[in-house]
Amino acid sequence: MTWLNLPNLPTPLKALFAGYLLVIGVGLCMAGLQIMLTHGMADGKLGLSKDDIVYSYYGNRNDTTIESKLNGSMKDKAPAEVKLEIIKWAREGAPEEQWEPHFKGVFAQHCVMCHGNIPGIPNFNNYEDVKKVAAINEGASLQNLTRVSHIHLFGIAFIFFFMAFIFSFAVNVPLWLKTLAIAMPFAFLILDVLSWWLTKLHPGFAWLTIIGGVGYSVASTFMWVTSMYQMFILSRNGKVYGNAWERDLKSSDK
Repeated sequence: MTWLNLPNLPTPLKALFAGYLLVIGVGLCMAGLQIMLTHGMADGKLGLSKDDIVYSYYGNRNDTTIESKLNGSMKDKAPAEVKLEIIKWAREGAPEEQWEPHFKGVFAQHCVMCHGNIPGIPNFNNYEDVKKVAAINEGASLQNLTRVSHIHLFGIAFIFFFMAFIFSFAVNVPLWLKTLAIAMPFAFLILDVLSWWLTKLHPGFAWLTIIGGVGYSVASTFMWVTSMYQMFILSRNGKVYGNAWERDLKSSDK
């Protein structure tokens, strides 16, 4: 099986691997953009910072949840005078007697197109759901952290597994570096998810979220670029590289 390496793979396998990597590459870029437009706007400023992480998981405990959102990721969803009116109402404890005659209509006009039709987010047709987000902002709930954590771990682990499987056929990469690049995304993924829970307890752990995200991004980018380069650039020299896994086995025996 001298063809079992990225440069010498049969063309159909290259098409399969490259198609997967291209789709995953675009998907990861979209995930990064989504983070910038949600968590990255938690402090009202574009770009991911430590404060964004703290507000998302620990909360901004000087404000209500709805105030933090209206001054952050939801700041463009309503006119300034409407936002100020909702914030004032929330600071006063969101009195129920003002809901039916006035604020139900305000939320219906500006909020329920999303908060009333998208599952998994508060339904602003109901006073009870609005009352919850009018409380002090304590960040992500334990229920939400549990839901997002298991989805993140299962989904991203599959992405990294198949990317690492393709990368394992790379040649001219030292065994220690190949092993480190394959293991790093999984280690940093665990650190990333763990940091959400730790930041929920104390805002000082927010740096771990940034470190985890940067760590698995660097490792996955290295594997992606190396794999694509070897399949479509290195392959042009016409050299036969031999069985990549067999070479790694021999290197580990030394």
